[in-house]
Amino acid sequence: MSEIRGEQPDHWLALKSPGSGGSSGCRIESVGVKLPSRRLTTRDLMGRTSHRTRIQLERLTGIHERHVVGPGENSFTLAAGAARDCLAHSQRQASDIEMLINTSITRSRGRSSQSFEPPLSLYVKQAIGAPQAVNFDLSNACAGMLTGVFILQDCITRGEISCGMVVSGEYISHLSWNAARQIRSLFSKQLASLTLGDAGAAVIVERAPDGVAGIDVIGFTTLAGHSRLCLAFPSTVGPGAQMYTKSRTLQKVAIEDMAPLVAEVIGEAGIDLADIDYLIPHQTSARAIRQGTEAFARRLGATPKHVVVNLEEYGNTSSTTLFVALHKYLEEQRIQKGDRVMLLALASGIEIGMAILTIDSQVEHYGRTH
Repeated sequence: MSEIRGEQPDHWLALKSPGSGGSSGCRIESVGVKLPSRRLTTRDLMGRTSHRTRIQLERLTGIHERHVVGPGENSFTLAAGAARDCLAHSQRQASDIEMLINTSITRSRGRSSQSFEPPLSLYVKQAIGAPQAVNFDLSNACAGMLTGVFILQDCITRGEISCGMVVSGEYISHLSWNAARQIRSLFSKQLASLTLGDAGAAVIVERAPDGVAGIDVIGFTTLAGHSRLCLAFPSTVGPGAQMYTKSRTLQKVAIEDMAPLVAEVIGEAGIDLADIDYLIPHQTSARAIRQGTEAFARRLGATPKHVVVNLEEYGNTSSTTLFVALHKYLEEQRIQKGDRVMLLALASGIEIGMAILTIDSQVEHYGRTH
């Protein structure tokens, strides 16, 4: 484990995998997703606002629709469904899972009640038939799932386990409904809540077999001075919560600070940004992703071959967003064996997480329906 100091953040911590074929190298073995069947268009959502706002949300964000939970669906059902889908795409069995981490912000087992003790991870491991797994919950806002991958890689590298799973089930659409009741203008601090969608995702991390590519580098930094740019509280108008975000300031700070960090992690991996086949950023808005990519190009003099934008049909699904996108591209067989993928998490706090991984035999278990 090594410490690297960036130009803007107070602290950058990176954990780098051994070279190819290292016995303690790690890889993401499979990814699973569970989406609610119900879809809500941006037009329909804005048609339900209590005040006439004249906000052209789809034009501003690029989001056409998102999945939202229906009757009987919640954080648990999304997380458990994603875990089952992950196993269905895996060479592993549930009995192989030695550690299961739930990283969702929401932990509902009913429509609005949250389960903190016992933790949601306990219910998920029971649902998939992995009672032997050590389990716990953690939260790191929208960077939660990548944080779980970071922890599993550390445990595997140190020889404590050989296989683990990270799950998340985000039922966050109640933030959108509550914002729709209160928002009045484009300058409302609840505007970002209207971009959210529900989704479950899961990922299995394992010790990489000899000679098999995997995670090259993974790390995080926290910019705690900006922690109050996004805050959430219990809702005063309906079930769930309401969230207040200084979106423009958050976007400006994130872009300014991410560029040097991207340069640093690319250097740690010993590659150029142009060597990245697919950059998967956190899905906030199409405009923010475009501006961020332009900032990286100015800083590094290069761009990745492809930048993944899938928010048109999913919106911002919080901690699951990176793996919903990765799953989609695997299923559509866009990502091929040998491709290098960069995951870029951005979370309130501000928390910035990055991982670079090389795709290997995972592709053989996806795309059969396409």
